[in-house]
Amino acid sequence: MASLDDLKKRISSVKSTQKITKAMKMVAAAKLRRAQENAEKGRPYSEKMNNIILNLSSGISDKENAPKLLTGTGEEKTHLCVVMTSDRGLCGGFNTNIIKKSKNFFQKILKNNKILKIITVGSKGYDQLKRSYKENIIEKISFKDSKNINYFDADKVGKIIINRFEKKEFDVCTIFYNQFKNVITQIPQEQQIIPLKSNQEKDNTSSNSSYEFEPEEDEILINLLPKNISTQIFKAMLENSASEQGSRMSAMDNATRNAGEMVDKLTIQYNRSRQAAITKELIEIISGAESL
Repeated sequence: MASLDDLKKRISSVKSTQKITKAMKMVAAAKLRRAQENAEKGRPYSEKMNNIILNLSSGISDKENAPKLLTGTGEEKTHLCVVMTSDRGLCGGFNTNIIKKSKNFFQKILKNNKILKIITVGSKGYDQLKRSYKENIIEKISFKDSKNINYFDADKVGKIIINRFEKKEFDVCTIFYNQFKNVITQIPQEQQIIPLKSNQEKDNTSSNSSYEFEPEEDEILINLLPKNISTQIFKAMLENSASEQGSRMSAMDNATRNAGEMVDKLTIQYNRSRQAAITKELIEIISGAESL
């Protein structure tokens, strides 16, 4: 049985931990509001850009000479997977959910005897994937020094992907991230960005409408496709940022509550041990007095 001094130290330690988790919860709650606003503002822009490119692609007469970023190489032999996680921990199952989603995808690719290449964005993703897929990881990227999510970081990742595609290192590129729904729920997503694939069905008005473009569709797509890749990555980073703060806020709230319950249990145990020690001393004093 633990001594009174040990119980007292443990109660003090748990209370200190509770203060830290409570502070982290408040910081995450403060960051969540802005991150959620940025994620919600980024969704319409990225979706609209995808729809514009799909509209442009439908007007191309010569599909064989269309930009490769749009149509792909014509093969699906080599897959590049960009796994986007956080650089910091203590955020519940945020990183684990993304890794689980990506690993299921990896297994399908390898099962079909296709080549798998991985780029990790975020140190936590690399730490988990290097155990099983170290040979498949071709590059690891971290933005731990960046204070805020910005388009320039997303553009760096986009340029790395495009450069590798131009060198014919892969045929299909898919990104993995968490879509923010609410504080409790974050939904793991996989999105194919090369060749471009729409995840959403276009409505009748957009599919039936015909547009005249100037300059020609090919010329617009050559300039727009690289920007779209960076935009989709930036959207994924914004979604990840909001999901990370929401998951951290929920995790720290649970940790604070659990610490409080532990303090209550330890306090009861401390009081019982103290009461037992006092009772024992009283019995010894009374027994000694009676023996005289």
